Amino acid sequence: MDIILLQDVQRLGSKDDIVTVKDGYGRNYLIPQGMAVVATESAKKVMAENTRQRAHKEAKLKDEALVVADKLKELSITIGAKTSTTGKIFGSVNNIQLAEAISEKGIEVDRKQITIPKDDVKEVGKHTAKIKLHKEVVVDFEFDVVSE
Repeated sequence: MDIILLQDVQRLGSKDDIVTVKDGYGRNYLIPQGMAVVATESAKKVMAENTRQRAHKEAKLKDEALVVADKLKELSITIGAKTSTTGKIFGSVNNIQLAEAISEKGIEVDRKQITIPKDDVKEVGKHTAKIKLHKEVVVDFEFDVVSE
């Protein structure tokens, strides 16, 4: 079944992408949740017109995301955590703590834009997270975790 996504769906596609999904996934989840519509000829024409009108707005958003990406590359973040004597963290450092630390430096990043490749950060040291500022702008962001 071909559908047109009305919003970004993680691991599937971005807004206005035409993707092929299994019939049940499309009919029972994506369409009722308002995340997609069936890709009929008329829906494709409407989507093409909307995409054409939105093109210059997307270019402006991408430029803004590139400016934020440059600021993030220059930024160094250190997050303190309670640790044992072996360097293991009690609990873990997650994307919420990372987003708060970045916002304290004056750059607003939503926690949903941050992906930490490992499941959790549970040790002291340097770690890397991916920050998706735009569908074409992804920044590898390094941060340090230190013992408090």
